[in-house]
Amino acid sequence: MGVITTAISLRADPVDEVIAKEMAKHHIPGLSLAIIQDGKIVKAQGYGVIEAGRPERVTVDTLFQAGSVSKSVAALGILSLVEAGKLSLDTDVNGALKSWHVPENEFTKVEKVTLRRLLSHSAGLTVHGFPGYAIDAAMPSLVQVLNGEPPANTPAIRVDFMPGSQWRYSGGGYTIMQQLVIDTTGQPFPEFMRSAVLKPLQMDASGYDQPLPAARAALTATGHLGGGKVVPGRWHIYPEMAAAGLWTTPSDLARFAIALQESFAGRAHPVISPAMTQAMLTPQKQDDGLGVFLAGKEKGQRFWHNGRDEGFDALMTAYVYSGQGAVVMINKNEDSSAVPRIMSAIAAAYAWPDYPVYHPPKAIADKEPEVTAKVKAIFAEAQQGRYDASLYTPELGAIIAKGVPGTFTQQLQAFGKLQAIELTGHRTPKDTRIYRYRLTYENETVTVDCVYNSSGKIAGMRFSPE
Repeated sequence: MGVITTAISLRADPVDEVIAKEMAKHHIPGLSLAIIQDGKIVKAQGYGVIEAGRPERVTVDTLFQAGSVSKSVAALGILSLVEAGKLSLDTDVNGALKSWHVPENEFTKVEKVTLRRLLSHSAGLTVHGFPGYAIDAAMPSLVQVLNGEPPANTPAIRVDFMPGSQWRYSGGGYTIMQQLVIDTTGQPFPEFMRSAVLKPLQMDASGYDQPLPAARAALTATGHLGGGKVVPGRWHIYPEMAAAGLWTTPSDLARFAIALQESFAGRAHPVISPAMTQAMLTPQKQDDGLGVFLAGKEKGQRFWHNGRDEGFDALMTAYVYSGQGAVVMINKNEDSSAVPRIMSAIAAAYAWPDYPVYHPPKAIADKEPEVTAKVKAIFAEAQQGRYDASLYTPELGAIIAKGVPGTFTQQLQAFGKLQAIELTGHRTPKDTRIYRYRLTYENETVTVDCVYNSSGKIAGMRFSPE
């Protein structure tokens, strides 16, 4: 009997190729992802290691800190209390708060802080985000965080413009929401979220416990700072749980996204009704829904949230109608847009509708090569730990002096030899000239915006990996 053979064409996964490239180029120790197609998780995979220099590999069960993606999951929990009639979206939250109250002031005389405004970052509240606390640091109570009292490391959370009048991102608002949940239910926040959201959605790996119990701490990735150093103690602790305290996996966040897709389509949801899901995914202020950001139009409409904790970055995006989406989590603070580029690769590979694909700007004709040569010289000098204060305004010069020599010089040295500089943009608003350059080093490509004032001094400089 003859032997039957089958020829199999092996083709590398284009998403894996992009991930390998981005992780190598930007020194990302570990990454985990989950991809949603047709309302199901079709790919879940870990890449790299849980900590630089250690052999343990990232798996689909490795826990990452979600950063501000915590807000989206927390929002679902408090909306379940609204659905149960225990809270209202549009009444003054001070009526339901017991342990602490939003201090009244001139901005709250007419318009009040409501739950809808907390969820959509339009309550007029301060404190953008939270740095967390080292594992051996003194830990504040939630009320101490709300009041900015020691040992809290952030200012008091207060109203400083009229609620409802404008949008401004406020992790502080979600911290008030956390207190609202505790006062309404009488339960610790992690316990409430476990029973109200995580268990019903089968997000079994996830939890808001801060700090983590030892058994779960053993399952975590280690956070890394932008320069690659390990976060002391491996990660920070966040008493601001609703805003930044979720430990989770991409697969669990994908289950969260799929549940919203299913509910929006009118199918059963174990936490909130389709009507409440539709409210959650309806713009409230700018492109902010109730706990998620919104983008795209018609069949390309999607909800998303990004996140950053000390040493961890995350991005979740999912389509409202097509049953597509993805979650990417890394154990490093990374400012080169590596995660968005990986998301763009997923979008291309899985034919996402109308997803914006990043394209680096093209070089333009350089009509002022003498300016380009000066900028090139500035970065060459900075790489050697030197700078010419006469080139800058006094304000910018004082900032430059802190980084050269110092962290900025160290960063430039890690990039290796400068190979090319290209002009990619030039505009002249009012009495200024703004030049945008691409600097290509051996190990990195960066974008630089250089602002000259009418006196010919450099008044601003923005520097970021491309």
